Amino acid sequence: MFVLCGSMYLNSCAPQVERRTAGRKECLDCHTKFADKYFTMKNVHTVVKQKNCEDCHLRHGLVPKTLLKKQVNDLCYSCHARDTIGMDKARVHTALTAGKCTDCHNPHASQAANLLNAEGPEVCYQCHKRESFEKKVIHKVLKDQGCKACHSSHSSDNLDLLIRPETELCLSCHEKGKGQFKKAHGNYPVETASCVSCHNPHSSQQAVLLKRSAHPVVAKSKCEECHSPQSAPRPFEIVQKGSELCYKCHKSADLKQGGDKEHMPFRDGKCYSCHNAHTSENPALLTQEGNNLCFVCHAEKAVTVAFTHKPEVSVSGCLSCHAKHASKQEKLLITDERELCFSCHKETRNALKAKNSHSAFTADKCSTCHDAHGSNYKGIFRDRMDRVCYTCHPDSEVKFIKTNTHKPVLDGLCSACHNAHGSETAPLLVTAQEDPKLCVNCHGELMKEDQGGSVHPVFKAGECLTCHDSHGSNISGMIIKDQGTLCFSCHEEGLRKELKEIRSEHPTFVSGECTKCHNPHKARLKGLLLAGTPDVCLTCHKDLKERMYRKEECEKLKETTKATGSEVAIPRECDEKIFIHSMSTLESCLRCHKPHLSEESALMVQPVQPLCAECHDYKAESFSKAHIDIQADSMDCRKCHDPHTSKTAKFFRDDVHIPFKEGACGECHITGKP
Repeated sequence: MFVLCGSMYLNSCAPQVERRTAGRKECLDCHTKFADKYFTMKNVHTVVKQKNCEDCHLRHGLVPKTLLKKQVNDLCYSCHARDTIGMDKARVHTALTAGKCTDCHNPHASQAANLLNAEGPEVCYQCHKRESFEKKVIHKVLKDQGCKACHSSHSSDNLDLLIRPETELCLSCHEKGKGQFKKAHGNYPVETASCVSCHNPHSSQQAVLLKRSAHPVVAKSKCEECHSPQSAPRPFEIVQKGSELCYKCHKSADLKQGGDKEHMPFRDGKCYSCHNAHTSENPALLTQEGNNLCFVCHAEKAVTVAFTHKPEVSVSGCLSCHAKHASKQEKLLITDERELCFSCHKETRNALKAKNSHSAFTADKCSTCHDAHGSNYKGIFRDRMDRVCYTCHPDSEVKFIKTNTHKPVLDGLCSACHNAHGSETAPLLVTAQEDPKLCVNCHGELMKEDQGGSVHPVFKAGECLTCHDSHGSNISGMIIKDQGTLCFSCHEEGLRKELKEIRSEHPTFVSGECTKCHNPHKARLKGLLLAGTPDVCLTCHKDLKERMYRKEECEKLKETTKATGSEVAIPRECDEKIFIHSMSTLESCLRCHKPHLSEESALMVQPVQPLCAECHDYKAESFSKAHIDIQADSMDCRKCHDPHTSKTAKFFRDDVHIPFKEGACGECHITGKP
């Protein structure tokens, strides 16, 4: 009890620590620039005016953005119910269905009414092209009251967001009973028809807002030329059916211009398929502008392609090549197909004078290979170039596509070597077959002339096809025969002719693998060798290479181990000393050996005794002593000595007889002189 009381006493006497509180600041205490910008505007959003920022934003936001509580439109609808702003109608403004309220409205404040981003029609011009609404003659109501005079901002049950049905809306300003109105419309009851069939509701270059092109009878208010009298029970009924009505003014023969192949709508009397009877914003009363009219029926031509035909995308479009109503040519072409193409491609006509012309080209059928409306293939080919060619040359695909196919063939670029229209050389080659320029276009770097070295005569002469197939081959390098047969067709006879009897042949020569040693085109070394000796030989004789270069490799390994401090095991072979025959350092494999064929074994240039005697004097006393006075001509040096490398200074073979190794020849041989 005493302890409890003491504790309470001490607590009451202890100094009290003042706790911190988090004071709340208003958003505008920091966002002063925001306040300066928006609070001076004419119309301020109510929640902004009341400084209720958190009605829309999360207080802490998402650094560095201010995070809204909901998506933009949903946030607006939380205060502005859909039905109160007219969002419950059948047709909703695209800006709302595909965009945001903020596309038109500023969420904070604006100088314009209803927090619009701009005054009057300017806000509409953000999406709608201004030029369409500011032509020479502007609808008075648009000029005075702006878009809202006729259109609802958000939604409507009428087309084009009109606030009333079209005719009713027009008649709210234009009184149908007035004499001027009746006179302008030939006393016809136009209030029962669509006003926009003749008039542009916004602006026009024509008087009384008539569309860009107006039928003359419409412009002169002579409706009775085509329709029943205005007093008739059905005044808008036309007096004749189909094209017969049009032919009253537009003579069929004049429209055909001598053509006997008619455009289908024209043939069937469906002038209205292409033309509007009263007015149009397009030339010649067309229902759609340019190529879009043609694409209504020919939708497949509207597909976007990588390479467009220039005339089709020009101002004249389809009419650059095709007649409107009738033609003497197939496909309604305005003239013969080839001549039509030549009118733009004048230089191509010269191919007709060539010694050899492409049959498809001379047959006046450019469309055999090309698509006149555009293509995804360069040169507006109907398909990839090779596939176009194979349609006429079906056997070629089987012949050309091999294990090793020429890259232009593989890529479908027949034009890399052939002229598609005509050529002075057969078969339509861009240059003569024997002309190296044909290959230079692709293999220019390979065919550059080098100073010095050696060049294959056939290659130098540009006679590439002596060795290669121009399209493809099942043999590596696209050569026309297997390598040995091909090389031997020129070289073998000469090599064999020099020799009386052949006792040894180089294995690569026998197998016909000439390119293991030689470059088939050119080389920096003589004889087209890929490398100098001994390197070219050591590519195959790897065991000899290892022994010859062992010392260098071991030294490198030891230096690396020492420098890095690593404990890499040094091979035992590194402790063995290797002696290299001076001839093996080679300028000179060829000092002792022939490269292809020999009358001696091991491809030697001459018998072993005279060959060794070129360096070793058989008559010298030291030689006789070393060979226990045995005559040199009765010995084969190679039985005891390795001609290339050895572990002994005397170049003894590794596998020697023990008595021989110990110099005890007398144990087996009679060594005394006779």
